[in-house]
Amino acid sequence: MGRIILITGGARSGKTAFALRGAMEHEAPRLYIATAEALDTEMNERINAHKRERRELGFDTIEEPLDVAASLKGSGDKYGSVLLDCLTLWLSNVMAKGLEPEDEGRRLVEALKSTGAPVYVVTNEVGLGIVPGNELARAFRDNAGRLNAMVAAEADEAWLMVSGLPLRIK
Repeated sequence: MGRIILITGGARSGKTAFALRGAMEHEAPRLYIATAEALDTEMNERINAHKRERRELGFDTIEEPLDVAASLKGSGDKYGSVLLDCLTLWLSNVMAKGLEPEDEGRRLVEALKSTGAPVYVVTNEVGLGIVPGNELARAFRDNAGRLNAMVAAEADEAWLMVSGLPLRIK
């Protein structure tokens, strides 16, 4: 049965670890859709370490910075659960390519809703801090807030992670 489980919170709040635990409660094989791109050496090392960790946990990995909707298509037929990590990196990629965030967000939400397996969606909560000092950063914050709200509205569950502690908000 397909369900959407949204996990939000600040950086290093335990979102991915929480999502991994949830996804691992479902039958293998499991799918991890990673949206990060290795744009420098440090990020490449992080990505490789995460890939090794996920492989040891029994996850197949698809690295997809943009067309996550296509990666979700049919995944529920093949996988017991899907973990999408993360929406805010994906949004950053969408904006960098000059794509329309709201249109792409709607397309992604439709794909999430049609996935037959439970989908754990990790995202950053970026709206709790100060108003950013430049136009691009404000646009990103605003788009992230709208995207998170769009996914949360369709989610069956939503969790806020704070200092490694989960708080169910929906």
